[in-house]
Amino acid sequence: MATEARTLADLAGAKPAAPEANAVRTQKLDKLGRAYATGKRKNAVARVWLKPGKGAITVNKKDFKAYFARPVLQMMLQQPLNIANRSTQYDIRVAVTGGGLSGQAGAVRHGISKALTYYEPELRGVLKKQGFLTRDSRTVERKKYGRVKARKSFQFSKR
Repeated sequence: MATEARTLADLAGAKPAAPEANAVRTQKLDKLGRAYATGKRKNAVARVWLKPGKGAITVNKKDFKAYFARPVLQMMLQQPLNIANRSTQYDIRVAVTGGGLSGQAGAVRHGISKALTYYEPELRGVLKKQGFLTRDSRTVERKKYGRVKARKSFQFSKR
């Protein structure tokens, strides 16, 4: 049975348990040597496969610049790769469904970030600091009965 600490002096000599947060992370690859991750944003779900290559990004069998025509959305996809300085090292294949283009771009960015950490676990700190590994859980609020929309009321009439 462990000895009981009765005074503050006894507690000062006690050593805290070693934290398990510093556990060594390992690669998570499939049998073809690819890292797979799922990214989500609003109602969009992106399945991402990442493998070593020349930097080609394919979304739903199209080049990402053809699929996401707006430069802001293209920039969103490349953010995790640019921050990690890996923009020309990996080929990325994405299958994305649901939501609109903005939600899909956010889902793809989330998926690419997760896949990068599965392929190179040491990049986790850099991507986590930028907030790319956190799933943005904001969704559209549902419409309530007795209301025009989620919160807007019908016009009030006294007579």
